[in-house]
Amino acid sequence: MAEWLKRNLGYLPAAAALVWVLHDVHSADLFQRLAVHHPGWLVLAVTADILSYLTQGVRWRLFLMPAGNLSTKKAAQAIYAGLFVNEVLPMRFGEVVRAYLAARWLSLRFTSILPSMACERLTDGVWLAAGAGLAALFVPLPPNMIRGAEILGVVLLAAIAVLFLLVWFGRAAKSRWLDHAARAIHSASTAPAFWLAFLTSSFILILQTMAFWFVMKAYALPFSFWIGAAVFLIVHLGTAIPNAPANVGTFQFFVVAGLTFFGLDKATAAAFSIAVFLVLTIPLWLIGSIALGRTGLTLARVRLGIGELTSAEAPARKPRPFRPVYPAPRSWPRLLRDRIACIFALHSAGR
Repeated sequence: MAEWLKRNLGYLPAAAALVWVLHDVHSADLFQRLAVHHPGWLVLAVTADILSYLTQGVRWRLFLMPAGNLSTKKAAQAIYAGLFVNEVLPMRFGEVVRAYLAARWLSLRFTSILPSMACERLTDGVWLAAGAGLAALFVPLPPNMIRGAEILGVVLLAAIAVLFLLVWFGRAAKSRWLDHAARAIHSASTAPAFWLAFLTSSFILILQTMAFWFVMKAYALPFSFWIGAAVFLIVHLGTAIPNAPANVGTFQFFVVAGLTFFGLDKATAAAFSIAVFLVLTIPLWLIGSIALGRTGLTLARVRLGIGELTSAEAPARKPRPFRPVYPAPRSWPRLLRDRIACIFALHSAGR
């Protein structure tokens, strides 16, 4: 029972959210409201969404420049491969996959990629908070969203303070991994491309907001761009914590919560939450599956690797012969790197 709860705990909130979204909506009303009024807007929505991920590839390439020169095409491929894994596996393990791919292509240590991803999350948070503040100037926001934005601001300030202290005191530290992490973060944050990457992050948020609003236009929802932006930001904040694959359940919950706050009836909001999810997710599935397949990895091997990483019991090992002199223990980042590299190298070993 405990093992079952451990494996399925992330699905319980998603199931509860879907029950709330659909419990008082008749199926006939739901399907009737799924009819598209203006199909041309869907083409624009999918285009804007794809452009947002290509822009993310440009940004990641810029953040990675201090570590190595990864092409935009490869960066976008790794991002799509990781997103596809996120869509089918819980807890966003796709982030591990894309970091592994970048490390493999650049012939770097796995931990050398992490500072660039930390910069991504930090800049995403800054622009998300800025977007919430801008939207509040044009439309009234739900109190819970305002509280969420305030919490996000506190978390961002704390994260910036932690990174500053790490860079300030971590360099030349006795701990090898601490010194390496501090120097990598310092190199990434002082690189000439950092501020260009920071600015590029704003275009990612703008394109994703436009994609969401274009779907609203396709379904003829009577809302302005700023209300669409506010609902998208509500969804973005609400699904920030990793949960079920593709944020199923929580995505629909926050879409319905945002739309009903602005006066839309629940049946229409529930239908739209399903429609916008499918419109923006199906292209990601298609492109992501191709991107993952071209890396040489398969979803089955990714599942196996993640299962070994998260297994409660370590696999049995053959006893080693006695050695009179023991080597120095490896640091935990190096152990993690070696563990992940061994797991995801299964494709090359033919297993």
